[in-house]
Amino acid sequence: MNREPPVNPKAAVRTIDIVRSGLPRRYRAEQRFRFYGLSAILLSILFLALLFASIVGKGYSAFWQTTIKLDIFFDPAVLQKEALVNADYSALIKAAIQNLFSEVDGRQDRRLLNSLVSAGAGYQLRGMVLQNPEIVGRTVSVWVPADDEVDMTLKGHFRRDVPEAERRMSDKQLAWLDRLTAEGRVERKFNTTFLSAGDSREPELAGIWGAVSGSFFTLMISLVLSFPIGVAAAVYLEEFAGKNRWTDLIEVNINNLAAVPSIVFGLLGLAVFLNFFGLPRSAPLVGGLVLTLMTLPTIIIASRSALQAVPPSIREAALGVGASRMQMVVHHVLPLALPGMLTGTIIGMARALGESAPLLMIGMVAFIADIPHGVTDPATVLPVQIYLWADSPERAFVEKTSAAIMVLLAFLVVMNAGAIILRKRFERRW
Repeated sequence: MNREPPVNPKAAVRTIDIVRSGLPRRYRAEQRFRFYGLSAILLSILFLALLFASIVGKGYSAFWQTTIKLDIFFDPAVLQKEALVNADYSALIKAAIQNLFSEVDGRQDRRLLNSLVSAGAGYQLRGMVLQNPEIVGRTVSVWVPADDEVDMTLKGHFRRDVPEAERRMSDKQLAWLDRLTAEGRVERKFNTTFLSAGDSREPELAGIWGAVSGSFFTLMISLVLSFPIGVAAAVYLEEFAGKNRWTDLIEVNINNLAAVPSIVFGLLGLAVFLNFFGLPRSAPLVGGLVLTLMTLPTIIIASRSALQAVPPSIREAALGVGASRMQMVVHHVLPLALPGMLTGTIIGMARALGESAPLLMIGMVAFIADIPHGVTDPATVLPVQIYLWADSPERAFVEKTSAAIMVLLAFLVVMNAGAIILRKRFERRW
C-alpha cells in the first residue's frame, strides 16, 4: 500500500505568507494605474473643454452684426428705371449719412464719415429696389450693416482708451458713432448674412452658405458613388470571392489605401480628373470623386466587419431551406449587416466633410463669391472656407473663422449622432 508523502506545513505557510505580503503592493499598483487612467481622461476632457471654450468665445459674436439706421431717399435722379441694376446705390447711402452730420465738411472728414457704413451696403439697397421698384422717390428708414471696424469696436475687440495713433478708428469717428448710438441709430442684430450669403472680401458681408452648399453637393456625389460601390465590394470579397493570392492582394491594398494621406488622393484627382479627363476645376463633381476614392477603403472595411458579425447560422439556415447564395445574401445577411454598414458610411462621410487637403489640390481653394447651384458650378467647402478666413488679416475674420468651425463641428456631431442612432435603431442581438 503506497503512502502519500507528508506535506510540509512550513512550506505551505511560507507560500501563503509570500502571496499575502505581495497583495498590498499589487493593490497599490492597481490603484496607481486607475489613477493614471482617470487623470488622462480628465486631462483630455479639460483640453477639449478649453478648445471648445476658445472657439465659442471667439466665434459666438459672429452671429450678431452691428447695423446703422439711415433714412434713405431713393432719388429718382440716381435710380434710372432702365438701369436699376447698375445704379450708384452707394451715393444714396453717402447722402443719407451726410444729412445726419451736415456740419461735417472737408473731403477727408466725409471719407471718414462714410467709412462707418459697410462698403457693400449698396447691395442691400439694390435688392430692395429690384424687389419693390415703387419705393423709388420715397424716403425709407433702412438698417444697413456697419463697417467691420465699427463692429469690432462696439463688440470690444478694439480698445478705445488708447492713443488715437494706436487705434483703428479716429476720435472723430468715435464721436460720430457715440452720437448715432445716443440717437438710437445703432443696434446689434442677428447676422442673417453670415448664414445666407457667400464669401466676400468685406468681413461684415461674408457668409458660409456658399461653402455649406459646396459641401452638400460634394458629399452627395461622394455618398452616391462610395456607398453602393463600397457595399458591393465588401459583399463580393466576404461572400463570393475565393481565398487566393489575388483576393489577398486586394485586401492588403484596401487596408493600405485606408492609411494613405488624404493629399495623395488630391494629387490623384488633379492628375486624372482635371488633367486627363478635363473636368471643371473647383467643382463639387471633382471634389466628390476625390472624396469617393478617399472614403471607399473605410466603407469597405466597415462593411466587411458588419458582414463578419452576422452569425454563420443565418447563412446556414437560409441555404438549408433552399435559398440560393444570392438570395441568402440579399434577404438575410444584408439586412442584418446594414446598420454597421450605414454607421461606417456616415463615419466615412464625416471624415470627408472635414477634409481640406485633397480639395486644395483640385482648386477648391479659389475665392468663390457666388453660391453654387449644381455639381459643376465653382464652389468651395467649409474646411477650405475656414482655411481662407484664417489666412485673412482683418480682425473680423477671426470671429468668422471660429463661427465657421462651430458650424462644421455641429455638422460632425449631427452626423456621428446619426450613426449612433442608426446603430441603436437597427441593431439586433443574438
